[in-house]
Amino acid sequence: MVSFATSPWHPAGSRDGPLGGEDGSVTRNPADDPGTTSDPPLDPPRGVLYLIGCGAPPVRQLDVLVRLAQADRWDVCVILTPAATTFVDADGLAALEALTGHPVRTRYKIPGTADVLPGADAMIVAPATCNTINKWAEGISDTLALGLVTEAIGKRLPLVALPFTNRAQAAHPAFGRHVEELRRWGVTVLYDGPDSLHEPGTGSDHLSTYPWHRALQALPAPGVAPPG
Repeated sequence: MVSFATSPWHPAGSRDGPLGGEDGSVTRNPADDPGTTSDPPLDPPRGVLYLIGCGAPPVRQLDVLVRLAQADRWDVCVILTPAATTFVDADGLAALEALTGHPVRTRYKIPGTADVLPGADAMIVAPATCNTINKWAEGISDTLALGLVTEAIGKRLPLVALPFTNRAQAAHPAFGRHVEELRRWGVTVLYDGPDSLHEPGTGSDHLSTYPWHRALQALPAPGVAPPG
């Protein structure tokens, strides 16, 4: 398991203060005039992005994708499958919560209680395991993560999946069929066939090459409905 590692406001002037004129009038400080500032306006946030991590070794480095998405002006929330929590310890969960400013959710909430996360404008599933891809395509919602992404297809939210599995699992006929089904339903699945994947038992040797940036680059702009 792993542990992840405003300017103060003040009045423009005061009759008693150093900015006051000799006649008691207020003298403006040009630096306090919004019309004279040289700072460019901040770009508005792009929206709320759910990052959904599954039970595979790259989830130990999910903070990499969080930081990339935040740099791209997304408000990021993290959701983990129950299997993913076997890779991330309590300190790692706390670090992700501190980084995002939101609780990390792993299970369905108690009925009748308020949702602790804002609604999603887009979702990325990374790492996406063979198990999650197959269940997602079958409409199975036995975890919070699967419930969210299954519902998101019906909501026509922008969806990206970046699989992490070995070539033997991906060679199973169900996996390729389910990838194609998800694509037809508007999910961008970044998968180039079994030969692009690692051999069984070597997943942890490929963490440094897991392409987090591809998932973010493949995400459609907010408000753009996926095809399908």
